[in-house]
Amino acid sequence: MSEMQVFAFDQTAAFGEAVAKALGTPLAEHEERDFEDGEHKTRPLQSVRGHDVYVIQSLYGGPDGSVNDKLCRLLFFIGALRDNGAARITAVTPYLAYGRKDRRTKSRDPLTTRYLAMLFEAVGTDRVITLDVHNLAAFQNAWRCEAVHLDSRRLFTERAVALVGDAPVVVASPDPGGVKRAQLFRETLEGALKRPVGGAFVEKRRSAGVVSGGLLSGDVAGAMVLIIDDLISTGGTMDRAASVCREQGAAEVYAFAAHGLFTGAADSVIAKGNLAKVFVTDTVPPFRLDAGTAGERVEILSAAPLFAEAIWRCHEGGSITRLLEG
Repeated sequence: MSEMQVFAFDQTAAFGEAVAKALGTPLAEHEERDFEDGEHKTRPLQSVRGHDVYVIQSLYGGPDGSVNDKLCRLLFFIGALRDNGAARITAVTPYLAYGRKDRRTKSRDPLTTRYLAMLFEAVGTDRVITLDVHNLAAFQNAWRCEAVHLDSRRLFTERAVALVGDAPVVVASPDPGGVKRAQLFRETLEGALKRPVGGAFVEKRRSAGVVSGGLLSGDVAGAMVLIIDDLISTGGTMDRAASVCREQGAAEVYAFAAHGLFTGAADSVIAKGNLAKVFVTDTVPPFRLDAGTAGERVEILSAAPLFAEAIWRCHEGGSITRLLEG
């Protein structure tokens, strides 16, 4: 079996170091160089020939680089690994960009999810590993190389069990499109609690960028409601769903989302209190939030051990299904 090497870009260094620590292996050495005109190059500083190589880069935009900059660096590095004889190359993207544009909602719309997959495949990527994509079916259909999709069910279930205790609980989706995601989390939580868990979802309509809809399907009166989604951007969808649940008598409402982008007015939306607390993973640092809001209203759960286990199983030929389903 070829030797495993794990690289992590400077922009995802903290997450990469956490993954490497969980794996019990040091990160492989590389160089990142920026040129005066905005161009850049990245290269491995050790031989990769014949090795099973994993490259960690979370594709979110921030003060350390745009989404496009991070994507371009990752693609070029994968190309360099292929040119230098790596036996197998896996792109580990804790947050995978461009996942929300997976179908045409207007005439001549791009199918960005598919184009992204084509770019990775063009430079020689053998496998991609990511967490909680926006549309799983679109993700699975877009890739021709191996695509490993991890989910946060077990990670969030452990925290939810401690949070819920003996209280009545309902798992809710903030929109009809997320019902399957909420159902899977609900089933996992039922197994952990060993008792029934209610289900609900909130109506959502979007027209010309304006979101509306306030109908609730499901009974939340007197219950602790856990709203599940893949990501939080401005927080508007979560806040709208929380408000509807509170109006229908929910005792408390909590949000769980794998990726906390926290763009726009997310800080004030979270601070106003419809959501008792927001739980996210560390795939995207909460750099856009006020420190006070982040400390009081947001709890970050590390996804690094999950990725480390997935990397190890991929390297050793283990089962990802068993990892996710226990």
